[in-house]
Amino acid sequence: MYTIGQVSEMFGLPISTLRYYDKEGLFPNLVRKGNIRYFSENEIEALRIIECLKQSGLEIREIKHFFDLVSEGSSSYIKRKELFEARKSAVEKEIESLQKTLALLKFKCWYYDTAIKAGNEDGINSMLPDKLPSDIQKLYDEAHK
Repeated sequence: MYTIGQVSEMFGLPISTLRYYDKEGLFPNLVRKGNIRYFSENEIEALRIIECLKQSGLEIREIKHFFDLVSEGSSSYIKRKELFEARKSAVEKEIESLQKTLALLKFKCWYYDTAIKAGNEDGINSMLPDKLPSDIQKLYDEAHK
């Protein structure tokens, strides 16, 4: 069992956020002794799922809906799987977009390092769009998909 302060440190979340999640009903079996909340491994796992779904772009009301589905038992397995499939797809698209962004940033860092060394952009521009060094060409091509 963990106190709210310990859980706050474990997840890097403000205590107020954990209290909010509790108020929203995301920890229905949370043990309380007096005014102290005690988090079991079940709440820790629920918090991992909450944070995962939040990072994937869901809002708290949508996460609450997921936990409502969980409380329905096995009859909601398909709906729960569909939710995770949709979030997985959204995260994969975001990663793809970020990889393209990262490729352009890396290319531009090389571009300006090269321009600084040469004192101009003429040599780089003569290599564009398809005569760049192979590792840089890969970045350029990724960024310009």
